[in-house]
Amino acid sequence: MEFFVERAVLDSGVKIVFAVIEGMDNTGRDAEWDAYRSAKLEELYQRYENLIVHEDAVLEGFNILHDHVGVKRRKNIPASENLIKLLKKNHDLFYINKAVDIYNLISLDSKLALGAHDMDKVEGNVTLRFTNGTEKFVPLGQSEPIPVAEHEYSYCDDANEVLCRLEIRQVNKTAVTEGAKNVFYIVQGNEATTEEYVRGVAQEIIDTTVKYCGGTGRVVVPRELE
Repeated sequence: MEFFVERAVLDSGVKIVFAVIEGMDNTGRDAEWDAYRSAKLEELYQRYENLIVHEDAVLEGFNILHDHVGVKRRKNIPASENLIKLLKKNHDLFYINKAVDIYNLISLDSKLALGAHDMDKVEGNVTLRFTNGTEKFVPLGQSEPIPVAEHEYSYCDDANEVLCRLEIRQVNKTAVTEGAKNVFYIVQGNEATTEEYVRGVAQEIIDTTVKYCGGTGRVVVPRELE
């Protein structure tokens, strides 16, 4: 599997790398992770208790990115902002499995938009590109495709299926379950984040996932397409 990105998407302000983990064991719970998770969520809850999103450069950077590509703010809350809102509301995050929990926690901490996908369910390669409206998109939790708007940066495979719309909505097709062995993580920033910061967060995902789930990992910089 290879990873590509359109030059036009990069020009809009997206910063993107991928973290790939192969041979992981995502089953069961881990007591050490659970203890770290609880302490970290409490720390983050205190950190964000009085947060004003539009005064935070990284979080607001995703809204500005949406402005650049013509996506309405009100109906398209960036992933990391939404996670923070959930944490502030519930004082916790819903646990799904280790791999998902790890990226959610790192997304909260870094404020970057992260997502995980089962590589064994991807058809061909992955390309971050602007949609043209012909793509198939079955959002996570739904059973039927929904229409795809034109000119939204999205992660698509070679079967012309959207795997993640913007950095907001992932899909059933590549959802990471406990049985996932090979996973790629989206690690996306914006104009307020440096490339070094984005790559550092990708490495943090690899180090943390390998520690608690095993496997081997690598950071992948996508190849540019004109």
